[in-house]
Amino acid sequence: MEKLRLHQAQQLIEEAGKSKIADKKFKTPIAGKINSKLHGEIMNELLESEEFIYSSRPSHKLNEEEAKVYIDKILNVRSKLDQILADFGVIEKESPEEEIKKLSGDVLILTSKSNFKKVFSKLGVDSQNILVAGVPLEANDMKILNPKIPEAALGGIKKKIEHLKNDIQRKIDGRNLKKILVIIEADKASEIFGKRAEEIYNAEVVVLDNLKDLSPEEFKNILK
Repeated sequence: MEKLRLHQAQQLIEEAGKSKIADKKFKTPIAGKINSKLHGEIMNELLESEEFIYSSRPSHKLNEEEAKVYIDKILNVRSKLDQILADFGVIEKESPEEEIKKLSGDVLILTSKSNFKKVFSKLGVDSQNILVAGVPLEANDMKILNPKIPEAALGGIKKKIEHLKNDIQRKIDGRNLKKILVIIEADKASEIFGKRAEEIYNAEVVVLDNLKDLSPEEFKNILK
């Protein structure tokens, strides 16, 4: 049974490694070091995906939800295979910007300042996947930040909050985004915003000391 599973995993590796780009040329491998951790992750992903072969018998047809999980695993394998091929010079390594663009392709990034948006764009994120929130997500949070704020001023803020929420939903629906990532610096207003985003959107929140110093490698780790 174990031999059969390994054979099937090898077949899946071959299929996952086939490029869909006709003009992609594979070079002769050069000397390199095997990334055993990455190799193990590939095998695990493939063996997990193999469960769909058994659960979908005899037709091997998958519904939409099952197909998403299955294909996500195969795409993860393909991405990791590309990393190994690049390590051995078989294909060109992607630039950090290209890799970040791929990793952030289905992510909506919310942040608190316009200059932070420029940082993310420079690192490779599509500007359409970034929103700058100039207001909290709940009007009452403004009272926490400024207890003396007049009630009359809250009316305008509520409208801005409504526009922000509409923009968030429009981005999610229009660009088929699957994850919301809030990246902020450690100040009271941003942390309150991050907490609300967790509650409302189940967002992942990352708080940095100095966002402008964010390196491509650090950003890739956040996105992964």
